[in-house]
Amino acid sequence: MSIADSSNQTHRRTMLAAAFLAWMFAGLENSLFILIHRQMMLELLGPETPEKLITEWFAWFQSAFLFGAAAGGWIFGALGDRFGRTRAMALSVACYSTLTLSCYFVHDVRLMWAMRFTACLGFGGAWPNAVALVSEAWPSASRPLMAGVMGTAANVGFVILGVIGYTFAITSDNWRWTLLVGGSPVVLAVWIFIAVPESSRWLTARSAVRESPTKSPVIEVFQTPLLYRTLLGISLGAIPVIGTAANANWVVPWTDQYEADAAKKNELAATNSSMETHAVNDQSTNKVVDEQPAAKPKKADPRKKALTQIQRSSGAIVGSLLGGVIASLVGRRLSYFLISLATFAVSTFLFTQLNPHHALFPYATFMLGLFGVTYFGWLPLFLPELFPTHVRSTGTGISFNTGRVIAACVVLLTAFRMDLFEGDYAQVGMWSGLIYVVGMIIIWFAPRKTELPAETVR
Repeated sequence: MSIADSSNQTHRRTMLAAAFLAWMFAGLENSLFILIHRQMMLELLGPETPEKLITEWFAWFQSAFLFGAAAGGWIFGALGDRFGRTRAMALSVACYSTLTLSCYFVHDVRLMWAMRFTACLGFGGAWPNAVALVSEAWPSASRPLMAGVMGTAANVGFVILGVIGYTFAITSDNWRWTLLVGGSPVVLAVWIFIAVPESSRWLTARSAVRESPTKSPVIEVFQTPLLYRTLLGISLGAIPVIGTAANANWVVPWTDQYEADAAKKNELAATNSSMETHAVNDQSTNKVVDEQPAAKPKKADPRKKALTQIQRSSGAIVGSLLGGVIASLVGRRLSYFLISLATFAVSTFLFTQLNPHHALFPYATFMLGLFGVTYFGWLPLFLPELFPTHVRSTGTGISFNTGRVIAACVVLLTAFRMDLFEGDYAQVGMWSGLIYVVGMIIIWFAPRKTELPAETVR
């Protein structure tokens, strides 16, 4: 191997490591407010806060994440095409880490919501630049595997946070330390900015654009011949985003709610049993019923929700790693259809037939993660293929993140009409799972081949 080849390989690995870590920590940021939500609300709103209000605020914080990520995908995607993938990726990591760290000092729920929205601008910006960087750094023969690796990254972050939350219990009196964990990637941002090389393909394309100035990348992707591809990318990217936010994410707070309700029922049963014993003793003058030492009612286990997150995200790691490979073997359209079908089947079974204490719940949760996140190994392969190099980060970011606006509207609608579901997370999951049926239909509008016309490629 020549010195040049060795240098290129080193650069590729450095780019892959930086992109993987940027998206991995973004995944950790994504799952952070899902994991701590109930405990955070019980401190910020008070320990007697009704479950319905906690559920509504869960939807509001999900919307903060989705709207923020959508805007960030547009903003940082355009910055990536204009100033470079690595610079924009470093700025996005700095954004989500420093603002999450700042949340440590917030005690007002509305300010916390605003900080979460702003932090998620960086979350949305990490994905298009990380995917574009890896897509341009690695040869086409390696891209299906690299797409799977990138799809896996965020789920590794989910599992890491789940393991941390399972090891160190998160309670309403002790949850703010997790925000320090969320702020730790600021060190990564500095390293990316200083040490990670820029995409050579972007540098070449940028030079060509400077010699022949063109319109803004955002304008270009919404004009022919790219308009149809952009709208298609938005539609296909929206399905898993809505599915994750409005469907799969409910399994974690559902577990926490179910565990808390079960503990209350145990406590009530123990109290009633003790009262019945006293009543028998009071009514009987000849015979006294022996009082056995009352067994302490089983308390809610704060680690259960973390375990659910680990189970779901472990399946997601496997699914996202295989997404790009399956798309290459089976075909882009058929693989997306099968992913949608499998996710719909598992989601329906999980939310209609099981509960968090059912013996099959961990397995179904694992399968929901496996199938539902296979999309995110499929998308890093398919979306970059839709756009030429000089607008790839913009097009990919808009395609992937605009679906978050739709998802946010769905989640907020759920919050406003939570009375229809009577605060039941399982009903929300059942109805929101219908989004995967939409995915089974939309995919057949995708072109069989994604090669761009020669005059469009730079």
